Amino acid sequence: MPEPARPVRVRYAPSPTGALHLGGARTALFNYLFTHQHHGQFLLRIEDTDRVRFVPESQAQIEEALTWLGLRWDEVPLVQSQRKPVYQAAAETLLERGAAYRCFCTPERLEAMRAEQRARKEPERYDRRCAVIPKTESDRRAAAGERFVVRQRMPTEGTTTLHDLVMGTVVFKNETLDDHVLLKSDGFPTYHLAFAVDDHATSISHVIRGDGWLPSAAKHVRLIEAFGWPLPAFAHLPLVLGPDRKPLAKRHGAKDVLEYREGGYLPEAVVNFLAFLGWSPGTVEEIFTMEELIQRFSLEKVQPSPAVANLDRLDWLNGQFIRRLSPAELATRLAQRMPGIPATRLEPLVPLVQERLRTLAEGPPMLQFFFVAPDRYEPASLVPKGRDPASTAAALTAASAFLGGLSDWSPERLDAGLREVAERIGWTTKDFFMALRVAITGRTVTPPLIESMVQLGKDEVVRRLDRAGAALTTGAGV
Repeated sequence: MPEPARPVRVRYAPSPTGALHLGGARTALFNYLFTHQHHGQFLLRIEDTDRVRFVPESQAQIEEALTWLGLRWDEVPLVQSQRKPVYQAAAETLLERGAAYRCFCTPERLEAMRAEQRARKEPERYDRRCAVIPKTESDRRAAAGERFVVRQRMPTEGTTTLHDLVMGTVVFKNETLDDHVLLKSDGFPTYHLAFAVDDHATSISHVIRGDGWLPSAAKHVRLIEAFGWPLPAFAHLPLVLGPDRKPLAKRHGAKDVLEYREGGYLPEAVVNFLAFLGWSPGTVEEIFTMEELIQRFSLEKVQPSPAVANLDRLDWLNGQFIRRLSPAELATRLAQRMPGIPATRLEPLVPLVQERLRTLAEGPPMLQFFFVAPDRYEPASLVPKGRDPASTAAALTAASAFLGGLSDWSPERLDAGLREVAERIGWTTKDFFMALRVAITGRTVTPPLIESMVQLGKDEVVRRLDRAGAALTTGAGV
């Protein structure tokens, strides 16, 4: 793709009607990558003119999610509900030019019209009844307080052509275009008017958005031309689908962005996952940093067909990025999930679990036993199959006696010595080590046992073995 002829400025424009989901985050990411590749600006616009679906806390959640992903905007977010007079003035301009007209039809009349169209199996669109009202009459009725909306006057013949950077050349028959509403009766604009006004006001060079807006693109081209403004470049991104090829949703296991954060996913992994939804670098490489994505991204390599999201790949990616972290970095991230435990105490422990983690959320349960000794034991876990509580207690006592007398607390000495104890008391290594594991950690699945014992230290290990043995003997704590 040749260098843009004008400074690159893009925007991500969510509606604050809920949390930021993967599809919206993918759109924001592609905008961010494109503009940073061209040393432009990435803007955030809050399209909150739909007051019925407006959720007050949604804007803060969206901004928090974008920040977590590393998608920082360059200017103060533009909030459309604060610009109502601007849109009303723009609508007046279109009325004066004859590019729009007031529609005084009541909701009841519009619903009856649509019902008749449905009965005739015709597309539902406005029948242009009010388009023929003379301007003077329209002005008089509006001044008298009659309720109205403002509709765009669309051509009824010929075609409108869009040259899309992803979808290619798209031709629309003008006869199929609806005279859609630009300004609602409450004075708030619809998306169609507000987006055009704000894109012009903020000098947006490229409109990169989901292809759900592609059917409206001809109206938008006509609207921008009616104002006499230069057209931005358009790039409509394909849908993100689940494995069943229906729009990705929670039924597929998808979460909103902040839920992924709470679930222990790294922003680097989520960004990498999103980047490959409809785009590919054309190589076998699968893991990129944000900087590498900025260098490699191209709208030319965005596929026009829908992207199918494989959420299992996100789990795999997350594990890969966790393993790329240094012990200090991983400890810092895990410490945020383990209140009261500083990263410095976690740092020597994380190498024991780093290769096992798929998410950060899996870390605290694996590491908690280093800081909190088991207070109860499940007999089915502590007592190996085929053994009884008394013999298990005796095995733990033998281990405690051996370990208490050790002066060399190295992994090699611990492993060799405990194997000798198992052989001496007639236990298999498997059963013996499992009993030790549960007695020391309270869990059947843990980081490597010997290395964990080294980190816990002799006094703590012996104390836990003695406590577990006493619990088996007395029946308390099991």
